[in-house]
Amino acid sequence: MKSKIPVDHNQAMEEISLATEEIYNGSIINVRRDIVLTGNMKQAFREVVEHGGGVAVAALTDKNEMLFVKQFRYPFGEALIEIPAGKLEKGEDPAKCGLRELKEETGAIPSEFFPLTVIYPTVAYCTEKIHIFCARGLRFTKTKFDEDEFIELIKIPLEKAVEMVENGEIKDAKTVAAILLTHLKSKPVTRQD
Repeated sequence: MKSKIPVDHNQAMEEISLATEEIYNGSIINVRRDIVLTGNMKQAFREVVEHGGGVAVAALTDKNEMLFVKQFRYPFGEALIEIPAGKLEKGEDPAKCGLRELKEETGAIPSEFFPLTVIYPTVAYCTEKIHIFCARGLRFTKTKFDEDEFIELIKIPLEKAVEMVENGEIKDAKTVAAILLTHLKSKPVTRQD
């Protein structure tokens, strides 16, 4: 038999934290296990990976090529094609972080730099937010990789990058989002009445 008590669905979607247990405290992530009270007043567990967030940059050359870095990603055991990106330091301005990472990984300094979006790449268990910027009007200087970074710089025409997303050749979520947003924003909008 179904309950006849009306349910406020907005309130039912919220969960209240009752207790937190720290599982791991690392240099890039922290992991905790929470006990929550769900909207139907039952207790449940939530495992949360805390991450300070990051920044990624969709950088376009004057020839409409996007800059990518190819690097080995240990968790997947393969080299992936990604846009330049990096971890935000606590309290750091995302735009400053993006400009720094773009210069370090590609040597590029833009004359135009503006926000595209903010994405939540793994909403079920991670607090990471990635700020995605667009950079244009590039001039190039020297790269400055971290000591443990081995990066190959690649330039790919934007249209080709879209095809690579469609074909599954580019798999990284922030890169997929940046390519598709950049492609959409570079197309003229046609009105249909």
